[in-house]
Amino acid sequence: MDDHTSAPEAPRDSSLDPAKPKDFIRDIIEADLRSSKHQQVVTRFPPEPNGYPHIGHAKAVSVNFGIAQEYPGRCHLRFDDTNPVKEETEYVEAIERDIKWLGYDWGEHLYFASDYFEQLYQLAEGLIEKGLAYVDDLTAEEIREYRGTLKEPGKNSPHRGRSPEESLDLFRRMRAGEFPEGSRVLRAKIDMASPNINMRDPVLYRILHTHHHRTSDDWNIYPMYDYTHPLSDAIEGITHSLCSLEFEDHRPLYDWVVEHAAVPHRPRQIEFARLNLTYTVTSKRTLRQLVEQGKVNGWDDPRMPTLSGMRRRGYHPEGIRNFLGAIGLAKANSEVEYGYLEHFQREVWNREAPRVMAVLDPLKVTITNYPEGQTEEVEAINNPEDESAGTRMMPFSRVVYIEREDFMEDPPKKFFRLAPGREIRLKHAYFIRCDEVVKDAEGNVVELLCSYDPESRGGSTPDGRKVKGTSHWVSAEHAIDAEVRLYGHLFTVPRPGATTGSAIDDVDPESLTLLNGVKVEAGLADASVGAVFQFLRQGYFAVDPESGPGKLVFNRTVTLKDTWAKVATKEGMQ
Repeated sequence: MDDHTSAPEAPRDSSLDPAKPKDFIRDIIEADLRSSKHQQVVTRFPPEPNGYPHIGHAKAVSVNFGIAQEYPGRCHLRFDDTNPVKEETEYVEAIERDIKWLGYDWGEHLYFASDYFEQLYQLAEGLIEKGLAYVDDLTAEEIREYRGTLKEPGKNSPHRGRSPEESLDLFRRMRAGEFPEGSRVLRAKIDMASPNINMRDPVLYRILHTHHHRTSDDWNIYPMYDYTHPLSDAIEGITHSLCSLEFEDHRPLYDWVVEHAAVPHRPRQIEFARLNLTYTVTSKRTLRQLVEQGKVNGWDDPRMPTLSGMRRRGYHPEGIRNFLGAIGLAKANSEVEYGYLEHFQREVWNREAPRVMAVLDPLKVTITNYPEGQTEEVEAINNPEDESAGTRMMPFSRVVYIEREDFMEDPPKKFFRLAPGREIRLKHAYFIRCDEVVKDAEGNVVELLCSYDPESRGGSTPDGRKVKGTSHWVSAEHAIDAEVRLYGHLFTVPRPGATTGSAIDDVDPESLTLLNGVKVEAGLADASVGAVFQFLRQGYFAVDPESGPGKLVFNRTVTLKDTWAKVATKEGMQ
């Protein structure tokens, strides 16, 4: 197994039994409940509505909502809508839709940071009055210069000594819209020599004369994330603020804000390792570039790591939840093989997906001794993993299609499918033997003339003979044309951008293959958008939203081959 792959842990148990294995976050929560520090667990998921949720967000969703369900408590959905330049209602709706698709619900606990704008403003005035915040006239570039480096301390702004009265007056005028953008900010007065750069008088408010998707043009100043987030947690009574590891260095500022602002609650921030998948990027900036530069066909392109893209590709939310539960929670960042995520999709769809016949690269087969004009029905099993799924009847006729790769004119020793003079079984139907090969002027095989054994229906014969090869097929007269989209990794390397410096440069231009002229069995004519089927021997395929009357489009969800299961068994992981 790759050294960068984190070994999956056993699924978590919600019981308070100390003998059962748990992760460090659940250990903290259980200790808080036992000591009566908290009577109920309250968590939150606080996305910024500036993009579509991706698989990394799914981990944060499952942690916050999942823990709240286990103990039990509640989880708030709160949108951190403090930057109107990048935020849109479209993203709010996408986030809500994807969380519900994952299987979680916030109930009545839907909030927006903008709900607290007035309260946050009043708390900021309180910090100014205490001498803990001041209005600064430095430009953004000057603030960066004064901040110092990891090796050198920062230096005080010349406006740091402003009196609370002067800063309060300027802050109120900032709110009134008297000053242009970039001319002034409100900063916390903490410690410009702190070894943690986040504590070197961070900006709390900036001027933005921008329309907000919820508050319209009511505000000319907007709070920063590191100020808004802890106070929103405190206002809502959040007990455990669970976030990814990149916020660890921000925790001292989180604690400083809730300690010095006049709020009734003291939530605790706890960080966990974010999800890093091979062949995947979760930077919203990069994902937006992929969309805007036309590298993909929108946020829901099935190659994207967005939840909408995964849903369109045919991923099952249970498979995602099982994957996230298996990799567990850790304090250190690591990397997980993408194949492990696919493994859990196969597990679910192997259990649930109906089996159907689809021929991706059709080769015509005419059964010369089958009566012309005759059609019969053969019985096919819908899902061998689920007896309750029952069976269906499939039409069989004189002309069928098989996969082109199931025939070789001069086969090697271990090729067990159709060849001149060789017999195979058509699944659920008859044995056929290839008697003649028809070619076009260029020498390409265009048709096989075969004969069938009418006594072999269902796969057995009176003489008991066996064949080694079995092929799937569809009746040419009844088959439906379809388009199939085969997806590979969006990037050519496991760690996009690691060597090129830009993930965009590692995009695989051949990550999508379109197959037209695919032949699928007639029963798929009314397949609904989003339905997933196992195409026998080919993989799992989902009906794409672009399907419509007379047009079937399928996205390959995952292949049938599961190399991860073999690796996991070898490594003792299952």
